[in-house]
Amino acid sequence: MKGRVIVLDHLGDRQAAALMVDGQLDDLLVETDAPAPGTIYRAVAERPVKGQGGLFLRTPDGAAYLRQAKGIAQGEVLSVQVTGFGEPGKAIPVTTRVLFKSRFAIITPDAPGLNISRRIKDDDLRDTLLELAHEGMEGSEMGLILRSSCAEADPDDVSADIADMRAMAETVMADDSTTPEVLLRGDDPWQLAWREWSAPADVAQEPGVFETHGVLDALDAARASHIALGAQASMYVEATRALIAVDVNTGADGSFAAGLKANIAAAKALPRALRVRGLGGQITMDLAPMPKKERRSFENALRAAFRGDDVETVLAGWTPLGHYELQRKRARLPLSEVLT
Repeated sequence: MKGRVIVLDHLGDRQAAALMVDGQLDDLLVETDAPAPGTIYRAVAERPVKGQGGLFLRTPDGAAYLRQAKGIAQGEVLSVQVTGFGEPGKAIPVTTRVLFKSRFAIITPDAPGLNISRRIKDDDLRDTLLELAHEGMEGSEMGLILRSSCAEADPDDVSADIADMRAMAETVMADDSTTPEVLLRGDDPWQLAWREWSAPADVAQEPGVFETHGVLDALDAARASHIALGAQASMYVEATRALIAVDVNTGADGSFAAGLKANIAAAKALPRALRVRGLGGQITMDLAPMPKKERRSFENALRAAFRGDDVETVLAGWTPLGHYELQRKRARLPLSEVLT
């Protein structure tokens, strides 16, 4: 099936959203028991972590961990936001840089200024959006970012989104209580799909649509580590306790260019493979053999592939053994944990 389809259904009793692109599962969001990224807490500072510059906080959902906590005293009350999912048995990762994010607008309480996404190039449109930003944030000291999704949006919808996010931010940031509390829950999978999958798409929401649109079959395939890359090449994506291992193979193709072709195909397929499987952390790629002079071509393909991915990923570079390393934010729980 060609085109984009957003499929909203349940996996067991868990709310879930799937993005199907040309018949392939391109992204998956599943409700979990852990606090959703974007959740905002009123938290109380507890003990610092010596030598690491971090600090443990007390929240209603358990211990949270704040990096770069210099200058924060024990017992101090903070507003913090969940940034992702911690490793099993570890504290909830949080930041003091709170954002209020919606489909079109992002309110930044600690970063004043009005900004338009750089992806919007049309000068007339940028001027129009800047006018909306000034109108919507008049009298406020908070900052605003208008997202690239505004390019195709109705101006009235953008204005309404700015107003809603501003009102929410002002309410939350005005809180002055001193006990740990949830101030705002992060978006559920359906809300997150509406917020982040803003490109034109059909929407399917009837009961059982995961089966009729091939989502369940795609999930069965995603449970396996093997991913075909076309022709005879393939890669394996396997999670260990320490890192995510990616092994790229050319198969029976013994031609001179086989290694580069397999590695570029792996670069293009890797973001989708990680998104669907919910994998993050340290990633090490054991690539198919190719001349060192071809590394630049592989790097360009990898950089282009991750440019369209919404999960923060650092392309760290080559190791002395010729592996390529990445560091990816743990923005989702692994599929293996969600579907157990």
